[in-house]
Amino acid sequence: MASAGIAMGGLNLSASNYRQVVGANEKVNLACVGIGFRGAEIIREFKNTGLANIVALCDVDMGAKHTKEIMAMFPKARLFKDFREMFDKMGNEFEAVSAGIPDFAHFPVAIQAIRSGKHIYVEKPMCRTFLEGELMIKAAREHPEVVTQMGNQGHSEANYFQFKAWKDAGIIKDVTEVTAHMNGERRWHSWDSRIYKYPAPEPMPDGIDWDTWNMAVQYHEYNDKYHRGNWRCWYDLGMGALGDWGAHILDTIHQFLELGLPYEINPVMLKEHNDYFFPMSSTILFRFAARKNMPPVDITWYDGVDNIPPVPKGYGTSDIDPNIPPVAGGKLQPTKLNPGKIIYSKELTFKGGSHGSTLSIIPEEKAKAMASKLPEVPKSTSNHFANFLLACMGKEKTRSPFEIAGPLSQVFCLGVLAQRLNTKLEFDTATKQITNNPFANALLSGLPPRKGWEAYYTV
Repeated sequence: MASAGIAMGGLNLSASNYRQVVGANEKVNLACVGIGFRGAEIIREFKNTGLANIVALCDVDMGAKHTKEIMAMFPKARLFKDFREMFDKMGNEFEAVSAGIPDFAHFPVAIQAIRSGKHIYVEKPMCRTFLEGELMIKAAREHPEVVTQMGNQGHSEANYFQFKAWKDAGIIKDVTEVTAHMNGERRWHSWDSRIYKYPAPEPMPDGIDWDTWNMAVQYHEYNDKYHRGNWRCWYDLGMGALGDWGAHILDTIHQFLELGLPYEINPVMLKEHNDYFFPMSSTILFRFAARKNMPPVDITWYDGVDNIPPVPKGYGTSDIDPNIPPVAGGKLQPTKLNPGKIIYSKELTFKGGSHGSTLSIIPEEKAKAMASKLPEVPKSTSNHFANFLLACMGKEKTRSPFEIAGPLSQVFCLGVLAQRLNTKLEFDTATKQITNNPFANALLSGLPPRKGWEAYYTV
């Protein structure tokens, strides 16, 4: 990883640079990076907890139409376009940061927050490259006083508590296979996969700080196909359907089955593969070794509107999941099989949805026979946003800290790398190296950061 251009040394930040802040009315003083679309939804959720003072707003597109609602909601908050300026000018006035920004931008904001002694809530997926995940986990471990949380909000809802209770009670045991699926239409599905170069530059909207928008990644000239959520389509910038939905579908499976990292990642089928944006459909097999007294597990991921996985007899209906919240103001479109998973164990088969949706045993006859054996499931004491703020106050522990969310996000990084290269990867989970493809192994760290951003990637 060091050979890929990662700098040695350190970002000149430490918790001692900033005094500890005690929010007014025993609330957490929160600085918010990203205030439109998903960022706006996150800020509204934090406001609704009643536990946060929103003291700073930061967005490279500050003043654009999609930012004005949040600006008006918090007229006393100080405004910034560059998060680095926000830290420099008022780092002693907030104690926590939220980041509702593109996947490739998560890392620098999170690293600056942690090294500044600020608690950090960052949207899923936590990171865009395997190395970013390593460094975020390492930074959080070196600063145990800092609270971290990844924004897979279902990890604080019924699915989390049910899965844990059923696993502890031995209802979920000896899992050998999982089918995970997200078959909704994606932004890139209408694009031409015969692409041979990046989109041509377009006139830049007034007022946007596009240089800061690019953060540490290779500079991309402005084009609307990068902006306002379209970044998710590109390997350079986002994590596709897997990174977007995997964190909501596979989170409890990964944590409570203690899966860690896979030893093999195989893109079984990629439809209209190209070098720039994600395939129209993907089937990816992840193979995990035996752990403790648990058998090996194969997880097969399906995305694409025409790539519906097989379901077992007695599966039942697939209805739109009421536990899936609106995404950036939109609604989930019905598909032949709505987002979720099927978990196969040696004795039982479980059907589940996404986000906070609970599992059910299938077929129905088996569920009725098992009903009296199911343990009571505790209720959540706080939603994901309140959980983060309460943890900042020392009253709870976060349920998706970087030590848990990091390895999960690294699974997605490996899956996306297999998609991008369209080749099977063999991964040594002990050394954290790809052993069958030197080029892919080099890409675990991604391209070297742009000039001026090297210090964030210190090791």
